Amino acid sequence: MPGPFTITYFPVRGRCEAVRMLLADQGQEWQEDVVTMDRWQKGELKKSCLFGQLPKFQDGDLTLYQSNAFLRHLARTYGLYGKDQREAALLDMVNDGVEDLRLKYAQLIYQNYENGKAAYVEALPAQLCPFETLLSQNRAGQAFIIGDQISFADYNLVELVRNHLVLAPGCLGSCPLLAAYVERVTSRPRLRTYLESATHRDRPINGNGKQ
Repeated sequence: MPGPFTITYFPVRGRCEAVRMLLADQGQEWQEDVVTMDRWQKGELKKSCLFGQLPKFQDGDLTLYQSNAFLRHLARTYGLYGKDQREAALLDMVNDGVEDLRLKYAQLIYQNYENGKAAYVEALPAQLCPFETLLSQNRAGQAFIIGDQISFADYNLVELVRNHLVLAPGCLGSCPLLAAYVERVTSRPRLRTYLESATHRDRPINGNGKQ
């Protein structure tokens, strides 16, 4: 049996919120080891981390770094990696596309928010278009991003799109399938309960207050 699970991270949603969403939707419990900046700056925890960075994820005696490794590990554990190798390959492609957009988002938030936000928001519909296209190719947008069952890539994509809806509330105006998909996924009972909880709502999206 997997677990117990522990997420070691700063007091933000950041790169762990998709993992939390997956665990909540799969009915799993986890612990949070919340790292303050004072604790991090002391250096001992940083030295113990394989790549010198957080987050860290523990599944029993298995310790992982890199948030996408967490997602893929949990996907294999809970059958969230597609029904066959073809779907698994497509899900890897989708998730890499999500990460490309996440990196652009992080660069905006942490490096160029004031000067770059307008241009970023203007370009955003084109950045979201590939996901709209993928949805249109899968049961006319009435299923998940790939196949007929939820996957790790769905949690990662939905979490990032929800962040963008805070940044640019109208960003899905040209992506009706993506908008409906986000609403459909976040309406799953256990996931909705988590997203409506104070645990989620009170945790900042990013570490610098930008969103």
